[in-house]
Amino acid sequence: MRAVEDGRPSGTPHSAATVVADMIAGHGVTHVFMVPAVIRRSFAELERRHPAVARIATHGEKSAAYMADGYARASRRPGVCAAQVVGALNLAAGLREPFLASSPVIAFTGGRLPETQFRNVYQEADDLPAFDQVTKYNAVIDHPDRFSDMIGQAFRVATTGNPGPVHLQVQGNEGQVDIQETLVEPFVDPRFSQVPAYRVVPDPAALEQVLDVLDAAERPVIVAGGGVRASDAGAELVALAEWLSIPVATSANGRDSIPGRHPLAVGQVGTYSRESANQVVGAADLVCFVGTRAGGMTTHFWAVPPIGTPAVQIDIEPENIGRNYPLRAAVLADAKLALDGLRRLAEQRKRRDRSGWLAQVEQTTSAWREKYLDVLTSDAVPIRPERICGELTEHLPQDAIVLADTGHAGMWMGQFFDVADAGQSYLRSAGHLGWAFPAGIGAKAGAPDRPVVTFTGDAGLYYHLGEIETAVRWKLNAITVVNNNHGGNQSKRGFDRAYGGEGTTPKAAEMWTYIDVDFARIANEMGALGIRVDKPGDLSSALDQAQSADRPVVLDVHTDIGVVAPLPVS
Repeated sequence: MRAVEDGRPSGTPHSAATVVADMIAGHGVTHVFMVPAVIRRSFAELERRHPAVARIATHGEKSAAYMADGYARASRRPGVCAAQVVGALNLAAGLREPFLASSPVIAFTGGRLPETQFRNVYQEADDLPAFDQVTKYNAVIDHPDRFSDMIGQAFRVATTGNPGPVHLQVQGNEGQVDIQETLVEPFVDPRFSQVPAYRVVPDPAALEQVLDVLDAAERPVIVAGGGVRASDAGAELVALAEWLSIPVATSANGRDSIPGRHPLAVGQVGTYSRESANQVVGAADLVCFVGTRAGGMTTHFWAVPPIGTPAVQIDIEPENIGRNYPLRAAVLADAKLALDGLRRLAEQRKRRDRSGWLAQVEQTTSAWREKYLDVLTSDAVPIRPERICGELTEHLPQDAIVLADTGHAGMWMGQFFDVADAGQSYLRSAGHLGWAFPAGIGAKAGAPDRPVVTFTGDAGLYYHLGEIETAVRWKLNAITVVNNNHGGNQSKRGFDRAYGGEGTTPKAAEMWTYIDVDFARIANEMGALGIRVDKPGDLSSALDQAQSADRPVVLDVHTDIGVVAPLPVS
């Protein structure tokens, strides 16, 4: 790759497209997801100069953003997506997901030309302001000399602090300023090719203060969030929890911070939660928030724990610390360094006996498993969704990447699926139905040697059904498990209320029920492997068949439309 150490001008003119291509490849990006046509010369230069970088043409801008998001979360590297100016707002809509989930995604779009703007040129609109609300950094490249420093800044912002998406609008409806010549060389700083780019060292005095508060608590609990996953701090979390004898609940984003069957694991807390997690957090006399904003979904709208519960917090973003709960102590730092530092300090102190608290926690978690054992192992036909989650827990490989959609899919997986091994990863939607299927395709691109299994519903799959063809075309062999009850029955309770308890009447039900469609047949028509499952006893063999297939798989599981997920407790 042609580059100098500081991105200064050279004596040889070259197209700006070579700068774009070299900087994308130089930052370790292996796949770019886009809807043509945008920065076409740059993509041509990618093919010529870096043929190993795949240019994935998708069937929609939003799914391109979701694929880049899944890629970023699975690979721990920035994901890249792009769209021409007329598709920019669709791409912006897709960036809302990685923005809420703190995922490093870099988006390129086309922009207006100075000579034609404000003259009603074809497809003209000012899209730039739309990106302000869904990015950490939103900027314009309007001269070929600016590609090097602006792309460098994009990677820098996306991967530092609390990671998140950035947007670069490239002048021209297709970003065609990249065809112009420049003397500026590409410059790649490898620190910004992964998350975390920097690790913020904790203040030793702040660590001591947090440990003092933890030591004084009789019934402490840790709530681990997505910052633990972003910091790759799961091992440090578990080591600290074991040394201090503190149970661990997780947010949805922090789900893979601790294996679900670990004795100290109580489950996912909040709204899309496991009953035992809410019960344990609600009974705690101190909550230690690590790498979580303590937002509405993680705390069931600040009822679990109630505001006023004593708390401490560890986070990399100052604005998150103490935002939602008054704190007894806090640490501003990278989660991995902070958790490891706390453990080292704790090892110098006398260990607390929390056997009574842990016995209460074990009783709570055991009671939950006993309560739901029947539905987790149910042989009912149509199939119960809980049985699917139980089968996924038991049959997925130790290195699987699991993705869960929002809505009912998120509720089922939040309550009834366990991350069975420390080598498994769990990625979830931050709130956008339809995210999981394209994100799973992106995750497979980002981690091609790991099994990728997505759990969604028929309502979620419909959003981006055409991307089955994308996965087939690029041999991105992810497995998609569809909870197919031919309806969006998470809405059933709401329509029951709206209709005075009569939500299942035909006129009410028409707003949340669909035609019973065989997605397995559709998948087969597109070149994927479609497997239809109607009996719970066939789930295990279907999962085995899916994992041995050498192509994308849609596992179409037909389930009971009348079964709704349990509501959260507080």
